Amino acid sequence: MALNIQPLHDRVLIEPVAAETQTASGIYIPDTAKEKPQKGTVVAVGKGTKDHEMTVKAGDTVLYHKHAGTELKFEGKDYLIMSEAEIFAII
Repeated sequence: MALNIQPLHDRVLIEPVAAETQTASGIYIPDTAKEKPQKGTVVAVGKGTKDHEMTVKAGDTVLYHKHAGTELKFEGKDYLIMSEAEIFAII
């Protein structure tokens, strides 16, 4: 199913990975102590600007700052929309 959101200019729509629910040693993490994910998958990309050509593309897995972007909920899923400049790396 295609997503009906098209970011504008240099914006990127990202679906964050799910937060860890258990540590490597098997301890369950309560919801209040979970860290915000810093990794996600690019879902949609704007067309860029005349001064900025987009580097990321849909399907890329990226790293970003945990306070980056604006959270939004669309059709029951959580997404982040942010400027491409807020993305640290493609992995």
